Amino acid sequence: MYEFKSSAFVFAGTEQWVAWPARPRWQLVLRFAATVLFMPFWITLGVAVFAAVLAIGLATEVIAAVSSSYERAYEDFMDRAMGRITTLPRWCVLWSEVRHEGDTAYYRARVDAALARWTKRASAPHVPKKPAPPCECEIPRRDYRGCGGHYVVQAAAAQGWELRPSTPGVSIRLWWSAASEREGTAA
Repeated sequence: MYEFKSSAFVFAGTEQWVAWPARPRWQLVLRFAATVLFMPFWITLGVAVFAAVLAIGLATEVIAAVSSSYERAYEDFMDRAMGRITTLPRWCVLWSEVRHEGDTAYYRARVDAALARWTKRASAPHVPKKPAPPCECEIPRRDYRGCGGHYVVQAAAAQGWELRPSTPGVSIRLWWSAASEREGTAA
């Protein structure tokens, strides 16, 4: 699926799989200040979207009780709306990013922690009458910016994850390969 040549990741669009260069300090501070000013608006918008989704859901509960297709469509809409509002825009910079910009070890630890969290969730045994453990995950660029997407793929492969079609400029999608074994034993 991928190969390494002279420590450079060889894949379509190689430049996207390596670590991004460290951003200038003044740019990070400026983006952090803009993020701090933007956060109250973002939180207010999130609360408003949540209230609107809840109000629409309560108002159309009768339709949802009768129509399963409406209920599925509304759940998809709710997931998309809340998913977009609960993640920060890519231009936002957090204080940890200002402090650790260019620190490869920090970003590797961040990727390792995210993968460990997802691996723990995916390897949990299936409990009857409960949703199955997740077999797919997505690691956002914010977590691997300083170490590159190739490190995510290496660390994930060591824990049993496989690469899914991804856009490394946005996020890397992974699939838990043991999920197919688990499904095979459950049947």
